[in-house]
Amino acid sequence: MKWRPGPSDRFYRFIVRTGLALRWLFRIRVLVTGRENLPRPGPPTESPQASRSASRRGPSRRVVPGQGAVVAITHFGYLDFAFAEMILWWHNRAQMRFLVTQGAADHWFAGPAVSAAGHVVVGYESGVHAYDAAVARLLAGEYIAILPEAGVSRSFTVRECKTGAVRMASEAGVPIIPVSVWGAHRLMTRHHGFSPRRAWRAPVRIHVGEPILPGSLPDPAHDAQPATAQLARTLQHGIDVGMADFPLRPDPGAWWMPAALGGGAPTEEERRRLDAADGPRRPGAHRRQASSRK
Repeated sequence: MKWRPGPSDRFYRFIVRTGLALRWLFRIRVLVTGRENLPRPGPPTESPQASRSASRRGPSRRVVPGQGAVVAITHFGYLDFAFAEMILWWHNRAQMRFLVTQGAADHWFAGPAVSAAGHVVVGYESGVHAYDAAVARLLAGEYIAILPEAGVSRSFTVRECKTGAVRMASEAGVPIIPVSVWGAHRLMTRHHGFSPRRAWRAPVRIHVGEPILPGSLPDPAHDAQPATAQLARTLQHGIDVGMADFPLRPDPGAWWMPAALGGGAPTEEERRRLDAADGPRRPGAHRRQASSRK
């Protein structure tokens, strides 16, 4: 039986601090707007000075029932999630629980880390158990982080989103916090591996959109598509806000810019064709396809 440690606050803090150290090492500039839309931090401990001290050195955010949230994050690159976690950590030292594939959880190296970080594992054949576990954690007051596009958008525009974020938030009665990350895809994404040269002093632009409150979400038994489309529009608006004042001016045809803005990324039509060639976005799809080729 594979060794899997239990969730550890100390391990989570170690991972976050490692990420912060790498950000400092490469002097990455993180520019954030919309902080006022983040969930309210808990009550101060003793005084503003004591609260700031605890925020820097103390344990992670205390989980309080009724204060959970779904954090919906854009997915243009492989590091978007890390920058979203960074701003929540700065805000109230929140530990976000991500939905992680079974393949990652089974990996000899990543698996123990996934377990120690307390993430929710989506099984190969079905995501039902992961969905139920995520709703339970939301009800308990945790933050569940979701990449609703269910895969990297190689057009660098927000593509069709899955309904899971809306359905979970509706069932748990918690808000959705839209987090749009622009510029992190320059550091690492599909067909463009990590480059220290690109990472050095690279800007990353984050915009936190207005929360989608539980009262505006559909009953879980009803159609979640309209609210999901609204979420996609909100995420794209955040990308547009980030691009409007992004401090790096792209060259004509830059690979990291959308085609509609003169960039070299695939058009939406090309993106859909490439996505279709990859197969359906479902748990275990790649595993089953790989097995069928053996």
